[in-house]
Amino acid sequence: MKKTISRYLLDIWYKDYFIGAALMPFGFLFSDFVKFRRWLYKIGYYKSETLPVPVIIVGNITVGGTGKTPLCIYLANLLQAEGYRVGIISRGYGSEKQPPQMVLPNSKVAEVGDEALLIVKQTNCPMAVGAVRVDAANCLLKHTPCDVILADDGLQHYAMKRDIEIAVIDGERRFGNSICLPAGPLREPIERLNTVDFVVVNGKRETDTLWHEWEMKLVGDVAVNLITGESKPLAEFKTLECHAMAGIGNPERFFFQLENACISHRTDHSFPDHHVFNAKEITFKTQPVLMTEKDAVKCREFATENHWFVPISAQLSADFNDKFLTLLKTKPFKRAL
Repeated sequence: MKKTISRYLLDIWYKDYFIGAALMPFGFLFSDFVKFRRWLYKIGYYKSETLPVPVIIVGNITVGGTGKTPLCIYLANLLQAEGYRVGIISRGYGSEKQPPQMVLPNSKVAEVGDEALLIVKQTNCPMAVGAVRVDAANCLLKHTPCDVILADDGLQHYAMKRDIEIAVIDGERRFGNSICLPAGPLREPIERLNTVDFVVVNGKRETDTLWHEWEMKLVGDVAVNLITGESKPLAEFKTLECHAMAGIGNPERFFFQLENACISHRTDHSFPDHHVFNAKEITFKTQPVLMTEKDAVKCREFATENHWFVPISAQLSADFNDKFLTLLKTKPFKRAL
């Protein structure tokens, strides 16, 4: 049922502009509400806590996957290469009823979330999750000597002051019908992008915007076996009948990635973001199954040698790296909302 509802909403927001227009008054109300809420934080009516280390927010203004987590991993590795002691925080999908906690390699997906385990695996950074980002950050600072905090998501979490804001855009879907929830996919009005430090586009950037867009490419051309750890070029699956599955914010992006790799003999299986899989859902006789790395962390317990995941990595320009690192070193802290 969740899948049906989520797909229906996505069709409204990104395809059926007529229904979205009918709901537009509700979108205007939501837009006014989020502006008023931000203003209340700005004037100090609501408390916004200052942390003792720089905070970098990687978020978005739309509902659904845009590529925040790959960018967060990229930035964590970039900062570590520069000598920073990086700590990462996130809400942690499924951890809402849990107190703030550190993410360990053997943490359970149900307690910390699939994205958190993926981030820890790819960065080796200390990480804490919690429904309240400030509490997660304080948990992190209590247990680790980090000197910069990366927040995976949280652009609208104004209870925590931030020093650098990075908004990620899906280059294909952009802003859909450009209306706020529930009439459209926007969490905040589009003009919010004028206030962030960097706008990163997952895909092809546009040049006729009021803000500068930085292009990010997600690269993945190998498949890794969930059981054996064997790695081989994705191209070797071209002639095989495959099943592809994805339980991410935008499953079509993964299917399009396989299509670009000329893996056309396949059956696609789309699931809601953060879907909890069972063995039956990923078993298809002897045919190979390709999945995202985010889904793989939830399927290892009942996977077979027919199951492969396709790891991806973000790529950005050297110019972006220079400007990002320079801003971190020179910008006065903390920023005003």
